[in-house]
Amino acid sequence: MLFQIFDAFKARLNESNSKVNQVALEAMHKMIPLLKDNLSPVINMLIPAIVDNNLNSKNPGIYAAATNVIQALCQHLDNSLLLQPFCTKAQFLSGKAKQDLTEKLA
Repeated sequence: MLFQIFDAFKARLNESNSKVNQVALEAMHKMIPLLKDNLSPVINMLIPAIVDNNLNSKNPGIYAAATNVIQALCQHLDNSLLLQPFCTKAQFLSGKAKQDLTEKLA
C-alpha cells in the first residue's frame, strides 16, 4: 500500500506545474516527521524525486521546499537509510544540488 501511495505522489514531486510541485514538496515536509523510519521501503524512490529537479530549481519556493524536505529527512530518519541514496544522487548531480547534497553527506 505504501508503494502505491508514494508511487503516485512521486509524480507530483516532479510535476512540471511549479505550484503543484511546491505544494507536493511542502506536503512531503509535513509527512516526514509523522512517518519517520516507516518511509524506509520507499526512500530509494523518493530521494531522486525530491532531489533531481528541485534542488537545482531556479524557483526560490521550490528550492526552499526541497531543502526543507532534505533537512527533515536528515532529522527524522535513521541516517544509515539515507547514506546510499544520497551518495548515489551526489555522484550524478551538478551545481548547487551537488553542493547541497555533499554538505548533507559530510
